[in-house]
Amino acid sequence: MKNKVLMGLAAIVMVAVLSSCGKKPQVEIDATNAAIEAAKTAEAAVYVPAEFAAVQDSMTAIMADVAAQESKLFKKFGPAKLKLDATLALANQVAANAAVKKEEVKKEVETLLTEIKAVIEENTTLMKKAPRGKEGAAVLEQIKTEMVTIEASVVEAQGLYDKGTYMDADNKVKAAKERAVGINTELKEAIAKVKGRK
Repeated sequence: MKNKVLMGLAAIVMVAVLSSCGKKPQVEIDATNAAIEAAKTAEAAVYVPAEFAAVQDSMTAIMADVAAQESKLFKKFGPAKLKLDATLALANQVAANAAVKKEEVKKEVETLLTEIKAVIEENTTLMKKAPRGKEGAAVLEQIKTEMVTIEASVVEAQGLYDKGTYMDADNKVKAAKERAVGINTELKEAIAKVKGRK
């Protein structure tokens, strides 16, 4: 009789232990999802896309593991909890990294906008000094058209910057600056050739 009672108690204790391991870590899941959402709001997908993708992949794998455990009789959510803690910390880090990167890109756009305006100004001055022969006139018309396009890109980049879309502004102003510097080099070379002939 005593043995049966002890066996019964042992069985109850075992079930209690196993069921405590078998409780879905919903609090941890919610906290990690909230941290991932915060990283998304911090535009991690734009500024640190590889890191953000890693966090999302990690969460997808954890949720697959949780779903697999839920279908078992004796559920073990311990490993999933540990992974959730690590992913939560990673998501918070990614959000912080995104904020830092966003600030860096913002400053870079500010610098590039200042630099390109100086290049455009110099190009306008160089256009007046450029050779105007038969070929020169046609080339200058092409350059004028290109300069109008570049200036329009700078205005667009400024608009994107003003809206806080720094990465798009950065890409646009970089491309425009590259073209403006190319024109600058072309004009300087043409002027130098004419001077060399004199």
